[in-house]
Amino acid sequence: MPKFVTFNKPWGVLSQFTGEDGQRTLAEFSLPGKIYAAGRLDKDSEGLLILSDDGVFIKKLLDPDNAHKRVYRAQVEGIPTADALRQLQEGIAIRGHQCKPCRAVIIDPQPDVAPRDPPIRVRKAIPTTWIELTLTEGKNRQVRRMTAAAGYPTLRLIRTAIGNLVLGDLEEGTWRDVRKQDIF
Repeated sequence: MPKFVTFNKPWGVLSQFTGEDGQRTLAEFSLPGKIYAAGRLDKDSEGLLILSDDGVFIKKLLDPDNAHKRVYRAQVEGIPTADALRQLQEGIAIRGHQCKPCRAVIIDPQPDVAPRDPPIRVRKAIPTTWIELTLTEGKNRQVRRMTAAAGYPTLRLIRTAIGNLVLGDLEEGTWRDVRKQDIF
C-alpha cells in the first residue's frame, strides 16, 4: 500500500535525504523509509512538503498539466501597492517566463508567525508585510522571483497548502501520515 506523508520543513533543510557535508537534509527527521519528496522547497523556504513512495502519484503532483494549487505565505519587504498585487494576480514575467495568473492578497490581519532561526533581515525604515499567493504552477524560486519583479522582495516564504492538503498545526520539523484522497 502506498505511503503518503506530510512534513513541515524547517528553514535551512534540503528537500532530499542526502547532501554535502554540513548540509541539513530530510534524513535527520526520522521519516519513514523508502519515501521521496514529491516536489521540493528550496533550502531557504519553509512549510508543507509531501513525501511518498508512489511514483505515479509524484509524477501526477509535479505534472504542470494538472495545475493543482500551491498556497504560500510570503513576508515581503515593504507594503505592496494595489498595482503590485494586480501585476502578481495577472501573471508577472520572470526570467523570460510569463507566469500564469494567481491569487495574491495582503493577509489581513497579519498572521502571528513564530520567529525564524536565524531571523530574517530587518531594516528599521522599511516595514514588512505578509501576503498570500496561490499558484497553479511551480517554477524554481517562482514566488521569490515574482515578488521581487513586483518590487517587493521576499524575506521569508512558507508553503501552507498543496492541493487540498493544508499544513495546519503541524509543528516545524514534524510529520504525519496522510491519505492520497486528502491531497487531491
